[in-house]
Amino acid sequence: MTDTSIYQNPLCERYASAAMLQNFSSDRRYQTWRRLWVALAEVEAELGLEISREQIEELRRHQDDIPYARVAALEEELRHDVMAHIHAYGEQCPRARGIIHLGATSCYVTDNADLILMRDGLAILAEKLAALLLALKNFALEHADRPALAYTHFQPAQLTTVGKRAAMWAQDFLIDFQEISRVRSELRFRGAKGATGTQASFMKLFNGEGGKVKDLDRRVAERMGFKDSFRITGQTYTRKLDAQALQAVAGVAVSAHKFSNDLRLLQGLGELEEPFGKAQVGSSAMPYKRNPMKLERISSLAKWGICESQNAAWIGATQWFERTLDDSANRRLSIPQTFLAVDAILVLANHVMRGLVVYPEVIRRRVREELPFMAVENLLLLAVRRGGDRQNLHERLRVHSMEVQEARRSGIAGKGLVERLQDDPAFAAVREQLDAVLDPAQYYGRAPEQVKEFFAEEVDPVLSGYNRLAGLKWDVKV
Repeated sequence: MTDTSIYQNPLCERYASAAMLQNFSSDRRYQTWRRLWVALAEVEAELGLEISREQIEELRRHQDDIPYARVAALEEELRHDVMAHIHAYGEQCPRARGIIHLGATSCYVTDNADLILMRDGLAILAEKLAALLLALKNFALEHADRPALAYTHFQPAQLTTVGKRAAMWAQDFLIDFQEISRVRSELRFRGAKGATGTQASFMKLFNGEGGKVKDLDRRVAERMGFKDSFRITGQTYTRKLDAQALQAVAGVAVSAHKFSNDLRLLQGLGELEEPFGKAQVGSSAMPYKRNPMKLERISSLAKWGICESQNAAWIGATQWFERTLDDSANRRLSIPQTFLAVDAILVLANHVMRGLVVYPEVIRRRVREELPFMAVENLLLLAVRRGGDRQNLHERLRVHSMEVQEARRSGIAGKGLVERLQDDPAFAAVREQLDAVLDPAQYYGRAPEQVKEFFAEEVDPVLSGYNRLAGLKWDVKV
């Protein structure tokens, strides 16, 4: 049960998924530290240091059973988290006590573990992005040729289709998926570099044999699942990498905010609606309200995640020489919480897309109201071809259009533009063609084809290994 007497992080309590919470948990972090110590000892033994099989087996036996109370007591005494864990591990492994962390500096475990957690966190986000793209694909193809009003400056412009607009959202998320996949594939291990990155301590351990020191670095990286490690580091790996990684993660928040804003506006117009539960309450004061609370939460978390990710840029910009410790407390917050926020956003976005409600009649009505104004140019050209005077016809169209719009804005009931044109003798020659001129399919161009081509040519090849996620759902906690 949650301790209600102290502050609880809402990202953990209310928003992020179990997988991402587990990824950045204390167990995962500190068990990873111990795996790093085991890997270091194993490779050092393979390369000739006097480390016995019994010592390594002892380390392995206690790899996952971390005595947190003892670690806390030691840290209170030593004021050093890594040393507290080393001492606690040594107490559990008395035979191996003397070879734990041999030749390493604290950043061997802290930095390398952060890279592992970020690598696996990026994989969790990539999976949720892939699932979202599949949901967007299904929705976009279903509605690829459903005409809808398009807007510039939030003013009716021409027509698009419901599916084309969903494809625009998908394109942004596809860019995010590709960037997160790229960053993850290019992540490098810090490796075993010593106190200032020179590997001097390991050169002493191996009696100046540089080849063995290089081999140690390579083998530990491979053992922890990395193809490569940084050639150059200080005590830390370059914090520019954190800035790049969190920028990629925050890119999802940028796309999601735009997605959320568009859908909230469309819900306000009555065209689309996020899933709304049967017992869900929209407002404590207004029982009739159906507020887009999930979409609003996406926008809210997106703003926070974008701002939080900027910490990494500041850390990268303000490090001194081989390292300063003014990054530590910040990174403990900014890295996990940026991942948790964007993870929560993707849970919500997946939920919305899998239950998004379309109101076709509202969409058709709004198209009918605006389409005549968009059709005037085609109508003018047709009437001129039938012998009309262009300047006179243009003036008649301008007057009718202005009067209809003024009447609408003033709340005055009256004939619409089509009815006015049907009654106007100047347009008698094209009266029978009005229905054809007002066919919405004439005004959304290649939108349906664009949707199909985009998913077939750009999305499908990228997501070929993710089709199993098509029906996957993540629960929204609140």
